[in-house]
Amino acid sequence: MERVENTARIINVNSNLLFDLPTGTRIGWQSLVDITGSNDNFLENHSNYDERSVMHHLMADPTNPSSIVSCLNIARENVRTTREILPTEVWECINNLYLSVKEGIAEGLARKKRFIILQDVIATSQQLTGMLSSTMSNNHGYDFIRVARNLERADMSTRIIDMGCANLLPKIIDEQEAAEALNVYQSILWMHILISLSAYQMYRQHIQNKVSGPEVVRYILKDEEFPRAVMHCLNEIESCLLKLPGDVQAAKLIKDVKLRTQKGNVEKLIDKGLHQFIDRLQVDLASLHKLIEENWFLP
Repeated sequence: MERVENTARIINVNSNLLFDLPTGTRIGWQSLVDITGSNDNFLENHSNYDERSVMHHLMADPTNPSSIVSCLNIARENVRTTREILPTEVWECINNLYLSVKEGIAEGLARKKRFIILQDVIATSQQLTGMLSSTMSNNHGYDFIRVARNLERADMSTRIIDMGCANLLPKIIDEQEAAEALNVYQSILWMHILISLSAYQMYRQHIQNKVSGPEVVRYILKDEEFPRAVMHCLNEIESCLLKLPGDVQAAKLIKDVKLRTQKGNVEKLIDKGLHQFIDRLQVDLASLHKLIEENWFLP
């Protein structure tokens, strides 16, 4: 469900950018496929990275395991088979969203209805998070839900930062206006990056100056109070792992990842090396996922 929400968020931010870009800049839709790491799957079913093909891939393609429809189907099946453990309201929430999206997804591929469907997906996902926190016993089962949610959330936040720093940098058509257009573009881009994470208002409360790349990257990577900041997610994961029995490697790895994130110099990284730094973070998160899977889930 966290992946469903995050996919809806990145589609929204890219769609909104199309209306706010300055004259003389252009972006494509391939960056969204790059962010989700599903290029191989995309090219098996589509020949061009046009808007409709990318929207179908990310929203409605049943062969893409990370599409909104696929993830909702998996989440619904998981909840259906564990209904005796999870609150009844959770099943009803996910089932209703699944049926609603399945019915309207064809129309949602077009811009006219897309925003409404994606906003409903985001709102329902947030409703589910609140529902779990207020109706489920805070036992080990809930700890695993929190670990999974924050692993996925941290991973997508790093991918969205990467999108802002590299994947969506514009190609300026008129070179004489390049510097001015690039400055305008970057301001718009970073604002939409914050909006995609519902972070704009909280960012402005913490950072009084205008929106800038280094400050946004620092906030999303290192802030310990905002729920979608990477450091906050890492703290949540560590808190849950310390309560779970039987593993030392995962706890050690999360400490190492936190330390590396804290020590990262944002200005130097943006100048050179941010993409590699984020790649390393994503590899570490994948390794943490694998350790958790092997220790507690695989026979």
